[in-house]
Formats: sequence, C-alpha cells, structure tokens
Amino acid sequence: MPKQKSKILSADQLAAVSRLFAVLSEASRLALLQALHAGPLTVNELVAASGLKQANVSKQLAILHDHHLVKRERDGTSIRYEIADPMVFSLCNLVCGKMAKDAKCAVAVFHPEI
Repeated sequence: MPKQKSKILSADQLAAVSRLFAVLSEASRLALLQALHAGPLTVNELVAASGLKQANVSKQLAILHDHHLVKRERDGTSIRYEIADPMVFSLCNLVCGKMAKDAKCAVAVFHPEI
C-alpha cells in the first residue's frame, strides 16, 4: 500500500491546530474529558468526579464547549455535558501510546536488566 502524502497546512490552519492542542494541554480539561468518557454528566457530577472546584469546572467546560469538544443539553434545572466528538479519545490514545513507548525506551536505557 503506498504511503499517503501529508497535506501541507497553511499558517492559519497551523494556528487552529495549535489552539486545539493548547486547549488539550490543561490537565483539568483532560480530567473533565476523562470523566465524560463514560457518558453525560452535570456540572455537580463533574465536580464530584474530578475533585475540581465548581467555578473551575464551569470555566473549563466553557473552553471545551467553545472548541467543540463538549456539547451541552438542558436537563430540567441543570445542564448535562457530553463529548461532542469521540475522536478526542483517539488523539489521547495516540499521545498515551507515545508516552508509554518513550517510558519503555527510557527504562531499557537506564535499567537494561528489566
């Protein structure tokens, strides 16, 4: 199978990709995405699941929503948040796979007996 050619991105496209990675670089946002992996949750449920303060959860959810990573739906008097595009977990799995590979290489260099 022939290797697929990489598309050259414009400066504007690179800036958009950079913004998405910046959004995903915050540990509290990743914690919220991880909590939402099992399904929709309210802000109060996300506070309990993440251990973050309510104000911080609301702020981080707004950022995730603005970048189309979560969507929200009114449920009576509360709002339920859920993952807008499960592709975000594929990206996280790629990053975690790279980190695991790097860790194995480091162990092999510093502890060859393992």
